[in-house]
Amino acid sequence: MPSRPLNATAASLLGFLHEGPMSGWDLVATAQSRIGDFWSLTQSQVYRELAAMAADGLVEAQERGRRDRRPYAITDAGRAAFTAWVSREPEPETIRFPLLLTIMFGRHVPADQLAGVVARHREAHAARLAAYEHIDAELPPGAAEAEPYAVATLAFGLAYERAMLAWFDDLPPAIAGG
Repeated sequence: MPSRPLNATAASLLGFLHEGPMSGWDLVATAQSRIGDFWSLTQSQVYRELAAMAADGLVEAQERGRRDRRPYAITDAGRAAFTAWVSREPEPETIRFPLLLTIMFGRHVPADQLAGVVARHREAHAARLAAYEHIDAELPPGAAEAEPYAVATLAFGLAYERAMLAWFDDLPPAIAGG
């Protein structure tokens, strides 16, 4: 068993390693593409967690591969720790949304600057929604049955981005400009 409780970052890495051995670089790229819109991982976090998980026997380093990258494979202990983690009741979510802090203290920001910040964030959410809609449109028939977990996550992303755009559209002119 691990010497410390498994955290969400380590657990997500173990989840990806169920698909086969990956280097730290591969894990960072996989995390950014698959969960990066709702869970952030830094390269330093990934390598720190890999070292800790190797020390705890949850992963084991393989022979160095191309570009001198060292893949890691999940062990039976890692599978057991992941199963225990993913089976537990998730903690309540915490909203950490830097734009909300800026808006909360918006009276201290020049109106045109605040409107520009809001507009740029709205554009980013609109672009993310367009990307999710593209992914959704490209799903093959039967995807919801074959990959219900990924499709449910995509559905959340679609609903979230639509809600965000509705929120932006309802902001008072003092915040959004106009």
